[in-house]
Amino acid sequence: MSARDEQGEQMSDQQLHDELITLLLAGHETTATAISWAFYWLHKQPETLEKLRHELDNLGHSPEPMEISKLPYLNAVCNEALRISPGVLLTSPREVREPVQLMGYQLQPGTRVYGCIYLTHYREDLYPNPNQFRPERFLEKQYSLYEFFPFGGGARRCIGEALAMFEMKLVLATVLKNYQLVLADHQTVIPKRRGVVIAPANGVKMHLHRRR
Repeated sequence: MSARDEQGEQMSDQQLHDELITLLLAGHETTATAISWAFYWLHKQPETLEKLRHELDNLGHSPEPMEISKLPYLNAVCNEALRISPGVLLTSPREVREPVQLMGYQLQPGTRVYGCIYLTHYREDLYPNPNQFRPERFLEKQYSLYEFFPFGGGARRCIGEALAMFEMKLVLATVLKNYQLVLADHQTVIPKRRGVVIAPANGVKMHLHRRR
């Protein structure tokens, strides 16, 4: 709020408001939604959850955050959750500035082009059995920034990617190491658009008990 630009001017109340809304939506709701989906998919597949628990338990009682962030199966679980249930459907648009041909289409200046994250993440040629939650696929193959891009693709992808992934891993690890969760029911959770975020329509309802 006390920041000044090159001319010594402060941000207006409207600019501060817009920055705060961006921080709340892009920096918190998206990550919280991704964590919700991860808990859902893990508890839909107990064998996957047990693999992750085994990896976490091998760290001991009080692992350092950086140790947690480097776990390969935890990383694969987070990636697979973001693949099968991406937080947003589309990338930020790119506006055509001069005539260009793209994949057989002639695009004119002023045309806005979006990458569809959801459809790309469900391509059979990239992700066999795309409706199956299978973290192992991210241990078997290194995907390019244009095959797996929950944070957008290329150099202009989300600036908060590293922080979001770090936060997601620490929350999952902390909760799963200390608590036993069970889905409150076995109904399929339906995705629903909420602003720019694709979230569980009615949340992910779970029972929680401390692990012994």
